[in-house]
Amino acid sequence: MRKTWKKVLPWLKNKYILTLIIFFVWMLFLDTHNLVDRFISMRQLSRMKHDREYYIDRIEKDSARMNELRTNRENLEKFAREQYLMKKEDEDIFIIIFED
Repeated sequence: MRKTWKKVLPWLKNKYILTLIIFFVWMLFLDTHNLVDRFISMRQLSRMKHDREYYIDRIEKDSARMNELRTNRENLEKFAREQYLMKKEDEDIFIIIFED
């Protein structure tokens, strides 16, 4: 072990090498825009882009569904019956729940 330290110690005495080591440690961990925080931010940005694509797709589907409900009276009635359990005055509704 002493032999390895004897080989490394002259490198650490060099002021340029020591400056580079301090610079890399500073940039990796201590700076306000360090590489660790930058990596976390890039992952978060990627996740947010994925979420944005999902929500844009969802908005398009919901807009198409809204347009369909606004233009077709039969679809509106079907939607109201299925989603909100609405019924006509002379009807009875039976809800069947299938359990696995």
